[in-house]
Amino acid sequence: MKKLFIAVSTMLFAACAPKFPTVTPDEFEQAIAESDVQLIDVRTPEEYEQGHIVGAMNIDWKSDSFTDDAASMLDMSKTIAIYCKAGRRSHAAAGKLYTMGYQHIVELKGGFEAWKAADKTVQAELYECDEFRTPNGMSVKLHALVHASIWIEAGDKQIFIDPVSLLGNRSVDYTTMPTADFILITHDHHDHLNKESIHNLSHDLYTQVIANQASADILGKGIVMANGDKRTLTDKITIEAVPAYNTTEGHLQFHPKGRDNGYILTIDGLRIYIAGDTEDIPEMANIKDIDIAFLPCNQPYTMTPEQVIKVAKIIRPKVLFPYHYSDTDLSPIPSALSDEHIDVRIRHYE
Repeated sequence: MKKLFIAVSTMLFAACAPKFPTVTPDEFEQAIAESDVQLIDVRTPEEYEQGHIVGAMNIDWKSDSFTDDAASMLDMSKTIAIYCKAGRRSHAAAGKLYTMGYQHIVELKGGFEAWKAADKTVQAELYECDEFRTPNGMSVKLHALVHASIWIEAGDKQIFIDPVSLLGNRSVDYTTMPTADFILITHDHHDHLNKESIHNLSHDLYTQVIANQASADILGKGIVMANGDKRTLTDKITIEAVPAYNTTEGHLQFHPKGRDNGYILTIDGLRIYIAGDTEDIPEMANIKDIDIAFLPCNQPYTMTPEQVIKVAKIIRPKVLFPYHYSDTDLSPIPSALSDEHIDVRIRHYE
């Protein structure tokens, strides 16, 4: 009788068990490429904000409102692709959804950790932010986006530098961000100029695109600034275009002298130097009174850590953000500048 009970129980469990596949990252990627698939991340909001699969909705499995949230957000006629950190929560959540009547479910085996290990694209939603105050008290927020892409909130003005939506496995969804008042393009390389990103940030009536000549030619629009040009953007914001070029033999073709721009933004008295793609050029000796500097660090295209250190000692910013660094080891920079009273901040761009 005991054996019969076990056999019957096993059969009943098998009949009632959720029928949804658990698939590899490659298979999951194929599944979510379909237009009628609803992608959900069942981790906590804090986990979600640190990074998630592009296009995922967040429905926290640990939340008391999971069932109600799922019912209000998900279409029962469409396939649900589900994941969590490693697979336990998504499996439980998928089972719950199945009992609610959602019959078409696919689960990511190994969760978000497996997705990242497979070098799949992720969306970084919580962009690192540093807030400063101008001499007159205006809030200026600097957001690290990707590689050389920077978002500046200057009071009620939105400024984007070299906005690019996808590089490597890091992406930026500009459709979720405020419309730009100003978009600055340093030069026309693909990791600095992206038409789709510019389009997603632009408003036909008031967004101003400022670029070097080559970038404006590609875009078919824009206010052209050359090295040495200065311009007033608002009553509290001015911009100056400064040189940015290579000096190392064998690298000169990447950024020839006179073509590309760096920019100095003065926002209500706060001076921000965005160097663009450059090496340690003589013209940097003329750059004065910089509060915040963004200096690129990846040879053969821009500077070595040693060159960044040299430039920092020349222009002496109060705060230094190395950027455009790819896989360069930045660790020598903070220690080399520790006695220079320069606050070195390394943010996650890559």
